[in-house]
Amino acid sequence: MPAQSAARAAASARTGSAPAARGAVGHDLLTIGQVLARLKPEFPDLSSSKLRFLEERELVTPVRTQSGYRKFSAADVERLRIVLGLQRDHYLPLKVIKEYLADIDAGREPVLPGGIDGPRPSILGTERRYTRDELVRASGSTPMLVSDAVSASLLPAAEHYGEDALTVMKALVDLQRSGIEPRHLRTFRATAERELGLIESALMPVRRRGDGTSRAKAAELAREIAGHLEVVRSSLIRAAIGQLDA
Repeated sequence: MPAQSAARAAASARTGSAPAARGAVGHDLLTIGQVLARLKPEFPDLSSSKLRFLEERELVTPVRTQSGYRKFSAADVERLRIVLGLQRDHYLPLKVIKEYLADIDAGREPVLPGGIDGPRPSILGTERRYTRDELVRASGSTPMLVSDAVSASLLPAAEHYGEDALTVMKALVDLQRSGIEPRHLRTFRATAERELGLIESALMPVRRRGDGTSRAKAAELAREIAGHLEVVRSSLIRAAIGQLDA
């Protein structure tokens, strides 16, 4: 099943089956512990607090038993997998993910920021990992360019790489055609570390609380702040480019 079709199936199944499920909680529904058991192999940091936080943000709507216990359908689990994958692989804030799923619920064909056409296969549990040689071939790069990217701290020195590394290498290939080499981008790492410092300072009041829900909120707030910083950075670059055309 294509990734976006899987997302649509999960979204529509959740909304379409909820009334029936609320009327009679079936044996095929899962407890929060069973959901954690299914998703933790893909998302080791997932906790019951994070699941409750996602419910608070209306990313998933489990049914409730008469005793008040949460029960999750297979569609709920798939929807959670999509949400968590988009967070992990693309650092998208929950607000953006929620809007994306709402568009799918409405039968539209949404495209996520950055030109991501729906969830990637990694969200469905088949994340592709690349050796360095495979990364070179898949990106149309060269071994030297990958080594230069590692030296410039644009990529980690690792044995295997994920989809983010492939995206970076494809961008570096295109930049190289314009005469921009990884060594010209060394300051990017320092800039990222400064931004991380800003984010960590902003999160301190939330992290001091120390409970699981606060940690989940801190992680989401970090993504939101990162997204806002990206908006400001992009705006400054576009303004500077506009001056070149003036």
